[in-house]
Formats: sequence, structure tokens, C-alpha cells
Amino acid sequence: MAVQTTPADTFTALDSCFTTELAVLIGSEPPRGLTPNRFIYLVEEVRDVLAGSSLGNFQDASDHLDSAAVYLTDALTEPATDQAALLAQARIHLRGAIETAS
Repeated sequence: MAVQTTPADTFTALDSCFTTELAVLIGSEPPRGLTPNRFIYLVEEVRDVLAGSSLGNFQDASDHLDSAAVYLTDALTEPATDQAALLAQARIHLRGAIETAS
């Protein structure tokens, strides 16, 4: 029997996996219990901070976060789309951003 997950479950999983690492990139305390919208805002906040850096790896990480924010937003706002695929793409870009910035 397959377990059905919802986008909210997936956003919760993304929050658990990435919030702390994202907050560390901008030197802030990780917020807890984020809603899907607040998680997207965090991704965008980190993206904007890294984009302003003169370091190439931070700018590349910002590009990854920009893509992640688009996929996350689409997964949340486009009910006719394949949300699982969009969230998987967002995860790839979130991981890429963290690896690139580190």
C-alpha cells in the first residue's frame, strides 16, 4: 500500500532538510515550523543576500535558489501541474545551492 503525501508534507520535509543550512548561509537563526509560503520567503531572502555578494560561488548559489523558488512557487500555486516533479526539482536546486555556497 503506497503512502500518499501532500505538497504540505513535502514542504515540511524540505523545511526540515534545508532551513537550518539556508539560515547559516546568511548568518541567521533558523526559523522553525515554517509554512510553505514562509519557506519560499526564506529561500528568496537567502537568494537575495547571496546575489549581492562579490563571491562567484555565492552568486551561483543564488541562481540555484532562484530556480528553487520558482519551482516551489509553481508547486504551491499551480494545482494542475505535477507537484511532486516540481518539488523534486526544487530539492535538486536547494541542494545545489548549499553545495555551491559551501
